[in-house]
Amino acid sequence: MATGHADPQRRARIIAATLDLIADEGVAGVSHRKIAARAGVPLGSMTYHFGGMDDLLREAFRHFTDHVLALFDAHLAPPADRDQARAAVADLVHTLSEGSRRDLVLTQELYTLAARRPAFRELTHEWMARSRSHLEKHFDPGTARQLDALIEGLALHRALAREPHDRDLTLEAVTRITATGR
Repeated sequence: MATGHADPQRRARIIAATLDLIADEGVAGVSHRKIAARAGVPLGSMTYHFGGMDDLLREAFRHFTDHVLALFDAHLAPPADRDQARAAVADLVHTLSEGSRRDLVLTQELYTLAARRPAFRELTHEWMARSRSHLEKHFDPGTARQLDALIEGLALHRALAREPHDRDLTLEAVTRITATGR
């Protein structure tokens, strides 16, 4: 266990431990004690760094959404034309669905938390707005909104399917949605 005041990574370790614990046990399974033990920090660090469990959950999920948005940026920043943007969206769906089980679980835990507790909806609204802003670099706002929902849905379906659909089907769906507009 890390001790002393000179522990600049303590807050980051708490956030990482929170996300790991949520991925393993769900939001309902987290507690200050469990997080502190997993992070290897004294229990008092929890309230020193965070105003309470809701504050910690918001920070942890904000960290997670930043991670997912970095994937959006990596896929959607390079395309130069509409066909490349469509291909990038299809690649993003497959990256998200073939990614870690942890990310899949964290996504669903955040949505469930926001559905149950309105105070967390602002975080999901921010996440959706930021993901759509990446899409709006290539598509009009209405199409970006539709694509955002398609990305979430197809990624979830591919991740959970016994026989996930292939990239061609994903690209076909993206092409259909983007056939009109900008």
